[in-house]
Amino acid sequence: MGEPTTSDYDDDDANINMNNTINSCNETQVVLNVYDLTPMNNYTVWLGFGIFHSGIEVHGMEYGFGAHDFPISGVFEVEPKTCPDFSYRCSIPLGSISMPPSGFRTFIESMASEYHGDTYHLISKNCNHFTDDISWRLTGKRIPGWINRLARVGSFCSCLLPESLQVTTVKQIPEFQPCAEEDGTASMSGSSELELSESEDAEQDKHLLSPAPGSEIAFIKEAPKVN
Repeated sequence: MGEPTTSDYDDDDANINMNNTINSCNETQVVLNVYDLTPMNNYTVWLGFGIFHSGIEVHGMEYGFGAHDFPISGVFEVEPKTCPDFSYRCSIPLGSISMPPSGFRTFIESMASEYHGDTYHLISKNCNHFTDDISWRLTGKRIPGWINRLARVGSFCSCLLPESLQVTTVKQIPEFQPCAEEDGTASMSGSSELELSESEDAEQDKHLLSPAPGSEIAFIKEAPKVN
């Protein structure tokens, strides 16, 4: 076998440069965007407490988790720092990753299958648990402890957090309401209409939850389950 030639080294350098260029193009910052759920945070944050919503920004979009009443994806995306109904507080860089947008889309759809809207719980599985999980999987870092401290305290003393504080970070999905017929009787119940709708388009409803017209958020398509 002959000695390596100069052209061999040139080819290796070209491959290395190409790989570096690809990695550089795919590199993106992972940023935590934090919102206030109540103006009281301006006073309590100095004590290390507050009620916050958070979203993860990757590849120019922000991803969060919110509650609804259906066993399908509760993961949604919005323009960064614009989550509706909350007041943006700050952004916290968590690190960078080398992952193309297509790869991240596959990742977030897989996460959506683990975070259904009907599993949202203020104490044990809220929006901040979601962003902490994503941050850990992508960067190996946890989000700052103060963001979800109230939930951890509440897990030890649930009486500190009344049921009324279990707010959703997404708009509620419109429910079907019974309407009166001309003879005064009610039409098909909301639950029956919902069951009929799901039976007619079960596959789509299983994997995709569409926002209402004019909504500022879009739910993430849930990754299909592999049999």
